[in-house]
Amino acid sequence: MADLALAQPPRPGRQLQDEPGPDTAHCLRLYAKLASGVTAVTAQDAGGPTGMTVSSLTSLSARPPLLLACLREGSHTLRAVRARGVFAVNLLREEQRPRAARFADPAASSAERFREVPIRWVLGVPVFGDALGWSVCLVEDIRRYGDHCAVVGQVAAVRVASGRPLLWHERGFGTLSGPGGPTAGEGAPR
Repeated sequence: MADLALAQPPRPGRQLQDEPGPDTAHCLRLYAKLASGVTAVTAQDAGGPTGMTVSSLTSLSARPPLLLACLREGSHTLRAVRARGVFAVNLLREEQRPRAARFADPAASSAERFREVPIRWVLGVPVFGDALGWSVCLVEDIRRYGDHCAVVGQVAAVRVASGRPLLWHERGFGTLSGPGGPTAGEGAPR
């Protein structure tokens, strides 16, 4: 039988954020059911290029063109995005699973993450020359929600190539098995 976790409904006059909600484990199990494309958000900091794997990315608006990325609070990448006001989103190809894992590894340095990655510089930030697509965004807004920040960027440059996306589902990487069906893949290091 399915596991159920409930928060108490707010009492009149109380704000919803005052309620504790279901525990983290229940929420993470739900979040694992969301399938998403895998991206690497990159930026430039004082020491050079920095970046991290991100699976929480969505288009926000077509006019003006806006993307929303969720970055972990305290990350080097988020600090660079705040400092410079510009970042890139690199959509990863299905064969770039090792790169996604390397950019997700908290123990990997920026130099290790970018080793052997063909980058080019667009509007002062590194983009992957071999990505499925990339976008350079100018920061519109950054707001903290829990342990992440929602970063809204206005698309200033974009490139799209052909290929198949790398996917994230059930805490593991996967690929499309056909025109739209995902297949299970191996997980990334945690």
